[in-house]
Parts: sequence; structure tokens; C-alpha cells
Amino acid sequence: MTLIAHISDLHICETDFDEDIFIQAVTEINQLQPDMIILTGDITNCGYYVEFQQATRYLEMFEAPLFAVPGNHDARNLGYQTFEEIIGERSWKLTMDGDLTVIGLDSSSPDESRGNIGNPQHMWLEHQLDECAINENFSIVALHHHVIPIPQTGRERNVLSDAGDILKTLTTHEVDLVLSGHKHVPNVWKLNNTIVVNAGSLCSKKLRGKIKNSYMVYNITDDEIEIFLNNIGGEKFLFGKYARNEL
Repeated sequence: MTLIAHISDLHICETDFDEDIFIQAVTEINQLQPDMIILTGDITNCGYYVEFQQATRYLEMFEAPLFAVPGNHDARNLGYQTFEEIIGERSWKLTMDGDLTVIGLDSSSPDESRGNIGNPQHMWLEHQLDECAINENFSIVALHHHVIPIPQTGRERNVLSDAGDILKTLTTHEVDLVLSGHKHVPNVWKLNNTIVVNAGSLCSKKLRGKIKNSYMVYNITDDEIEIFLNNIGGEKFLFGKYARNEL
């Protein structure tokens, strides 16, 4: 069994970041003892160097290994450079226990809200997914921008400019899980054999309607994938339960 916590959209800054909510989230996630934490972008609010410095102090509170991709807010004000200096590579691949692969993509564009993967990164993604298929690995792709429109988010904007091409690659390779953030609204779609999950905001005050700060938890066994929505300091919901793709 593999347990993964998925957090997103912290927006660390002086105004929109709720430190109390973040501390509560850290306590809850550490108690879960996940195998890893995946952070799908917007760690900072403006991409300022000082925000990234502050972020590192907060992220060190998590006890599990944490892997992050940048969001559009992180790419502002030369933040795309600062991300690499302070957080790490903007695109990456990791394999756990030889049979689970997570691929992180940088969907951000400097000083723009819209997202883009781009041809070089897209070709790299296809190569990595080919290897996953050959090795029969469980595959997860993490990026900030959503590849499918999210309900309850109003007029659609700032989606990936190359969403159609990326979505085709993800579904034809039968990626097991696609994780994103950006819209601050939890959601799950299943498209063909691919489950597409959008996380809400972990600790930002930028919330829509009555939606609460939250994070996702994935319980992956040999037979199934359970997806839980955990509201900070509140209820936990079984968001979806799916059989594993056949090898």
C-alpha cells in the first residue's frame, strides 16, 4: 500500500496566507505518515525571493518527503529562477519501490497566469510514460494547471494552452492519476482509464463560496485507488474509489 498526500496553492505571503490553518494541516498530514507529499504549485503568492525563503521554513515542518512543481504565482518576479535555487527542479521524475513513478511537470510561464507545457517538455513526458508502460509501473503526473475544466469555478480561463495535446498523451498512455491545483476547488474526473484530480487550496484565504481549505489523500493498493478529501480541522470524505488499471 502507498499513501500519498496532495497539497496545493499555499500562496505564502503577508496577506492571503493563513498560518494557523497551515500549522493544523501540517499536524494532520504528519499524523497520517504518508509515503510522500506532492505539492502542485503556487507555493508563494508573488514569486518574491523572501516568500520562497519563508516557504522553505514552513515546508520543513512536514516529516514526509515532499516534491513540488511550480505554479503561475511562483513564476512571477523571476520566481521561476528562485524556485530552482530554493525548492528544486521544476520538472522531475521519481520512482518508488520500483513500481510507482511520479512525473512532475512545470506548467508555468514567467509572469503569466495561463499555463503551457511546451513541445520539449511534452516530448520528455512521452518518453517517461513510454518507460512506465514498458515497466508496467503505476503512473502519476503532477502539474499546477488543470487539463480539464473544473466545476464551480466560473468562466474558464488560464487553462493549459496545449491542454488538448497533453490530455491525449495522458489518456493514450493510461496514466493512473493526474494531479493539479490552480483553481482552489477540489474535483475528480475519470476520463477513459485516467483519473484526474484537482486539489483545493491548503491554506490560502482565496476561497470560493463555502469551499474550505483542504488537501487530498490517495490510498493506493494492488487492487484499487481510494481518494479522500480532507477539510482542515474538519470532515474527511471518500471522494472516489476506483479499480486499478489492469496490467
